[in-house]
Parts: sequence; C-alpha cells; structure tokens
Amino acid sequence: MSLIQLLDLPELGDERGSLVAIEELKTIPFQIKRVYYIYGTQEKVARGFHAHKKLQQLAICVAGKCKMILDDGTQREEVWLDSPNKAVLIGNLWHEMHDFSQDCVLLVLASEPYDEADYIRDYQEFLRVVKL
Repeated sequence: MSLIQLLDLPELGDERGSLVAIEELKTIPFQIKRVYYIYGTQEKVARGFHAHKKLQQLAICVAGKCKMILDDGTQREEVWLDSPNKAVLIGNLWHEMHDFSQDCVLLVLASEPYDEADYIRDYQEFLRVVKL
C-alpha cells in the first residue's frame, strides 16, 4: 500500500487561464484552520524533517516544484509536487521537502492552528511513537 495520497484538484478555466478551488470537507477531507506557504527556499536546502501527532495537512506547489518524501517508520516514498492541481495529503507521517525549484511556492493547508506540542522533530522519537 502506498503512503502517497495524491489528490487531483479540480481545475476550471478557459482561454483566460486556470482556476483551482479548494473546499474544506469537500475537495479535502478536513476543515482548514491554518494556511501557510513556503517560498524563496535556497538551492540545496531541505525543509520539514518532522511529523505531527494529530495535524493533517495538504501540500500543493502552486508554482514551481519540489520533492516530498513521506515515511511511516517502515517505508519511505517520494513524490514530485510539480503542478498546481496536484496535492499530497501528509497525515501523521514523517515528511521532508527537497529539491525546491527557484520559483517554488509550496502552499500548505492545515487542519489545526500551530501547536509546537503536536510536532515530533526527532526521527528516533517518531519511530518510537509509530511503534506504539
């Protein structure tokens, strides 16, 4: 079974351009309580390197591309986010983002407000938590 849960976001548009609309509990399986985006990431810099205890997230490269690595403690998979109508559900997996293009804008929709207590920032701790 694949760790990667890709969503093809519905794309609307005509000769004027494209539009992607995201609706909580319809297009995505959770309520949106926080939105953030990552941009201007320097060459060869990786981000992430953590997991969450309960937070659910959906990541979309609205411009450019990056590679997302997801890990459940037994398997690791990677996927390129390279289209504004392709999204990946992150869930409670260890996740890393690599190989950001210079123009990358990674938009993330989150199910909860920021809470540092929800983060697992040490991979060995993550492995202990997922084994429980």
